[in-house]
Amino acid sequence: MRKTEKDVNEQDVSIRDALQPVLKGLGFNLIELSVSRHRGSVQIRAVIYSNGKSIGTDDCSKVHRAIMPRLELAFENQSIYLEVSSPGIDRLIKDESEFAHYLGRKVRCYRTDITEWTAGILESADEKGIKIKTNDGNITRLEFDIIAKARLVGSEASNEM
Repeated sequence: MRKTEKDVNEQDVSIRDALQPVLKGLGFNLIELSVSRHRGSVQIRAVIYSNGKSIGTDDCSKVHRAIMPRLELAFENQSIYLEVSSPGIDRLIKDESEFAHYLGRKVRCYRTDITEWTAGILESADEKGIKIKTNDGNITRLEFDIIAKARLVGSEASNEM
């Protein structure tokens, strides 16, 4: 599940670092940033999230307007296509760092130690793993090394799974 540093281009990291404070100022977190370069153009996809608030088209437009000038500076003389979106209700969690953004949300994790899914409300996340409150009310600790894949489930947090 973990992305390594060599998976991420150094310029992409600096772009992420430049955009992060702008998004924080607007009340959003940058969940994912993907940059693909093509002859004279750059396609950028930004996935944003805000705890406790669903993301709508107005939010995506606001973020688009706020970050486009920085991207134009970073990619001078190139045509930029920017897509801003929410993570969606059933997002595949691609990186361990994402879990911290989804506290209180329903998640499902496929475990390699017992080859089955564990589902529940995400209670906490740290550098080594997560804690999930399962349907029976128990708290289950999952280390990242046993999570093969994970995804958000449904819309917002609730006590039902």
